[in-house]
Amino acid sequence: MTKKTSIKPKRLVVTIDGPSGAGKSTISKILAAQENFTYIDTGAMYRCVALQAKKQHIAIDDDFLLARLCQEIEIHFQWENGVNRVFCNGEEVTEKIRTPEMDMLSSAVSKVPAVRKSLVAMQRQLGESGPVILEGRDAGTVIFPHAEVKVYLDASPLERGKRRYLEHQQRGQGNSLEKVVEEINQRDFNDSSRAHSPLSQAEDAHHLDTTTMDIPAVVSAITRLIRKADED
Repeated sequence: MTKKTSIKPKRLVVTIDGPSGAGKSTISKILAAQENFTYIDTGAMYRCVALQAKKQHIAIDDDFLLARLCQEIEIHFQWENGVNRVFCNGEEVTEKIRTPEMDMLSSAVSKVPAVRKSLVAMQRQLGESGPVILEGRDAGTVIFPHAEVKVYLDASPLERGKRRYLEHQQRGQGNSLEKVVEEINQRDFNDSSRAHSPLSQAEDAHHLDTTTMDIPAVVSAITRLIRKADED
């Protein structure tokens, strides 16, 4: 029997964009482990900036101090027992950046041009070695517009709210489903209406509505796209 091997091209970039709660992180982690790709969670990087801004009492509209923060911040990812752990300035912040407060603060700091400029440069540097999977809101439109595989994951606001609500419940965060759906809708508005790098689907991205799809089906669909790109 021939042993199946994962794809390991010299440089293949896969971008997975979409709104909050569409399943980007879950799917990206599974694919990265399956294909032995480097995984870059761009959203986590904005959350790190938001967390540090809060710690340093920097106002979200203070462009100068946020720009300086981004010049000094150190972010890296580390796989441990199947978990993509996030470290910021030497401290593990994997759980600290996944709160409803950081959901909204990260959306706010992502609007600041200086923040986006600094983090996009950092993300491109992390992704240059490839093969890599980036997930976020502008991975396929701004960070790597020439990526070989682009996917836009979506789902209904109610379904995305249910997923985020379950995540919050697992972390002991007690917002109601109605409140979470309201936050999802507000986050969608913030991300799609910002002046710089708004959430949008790249023209050449493959759209996947995951409202009624389970995780294996989504993974299988994107795996086929990766296989095809590797053959071309």
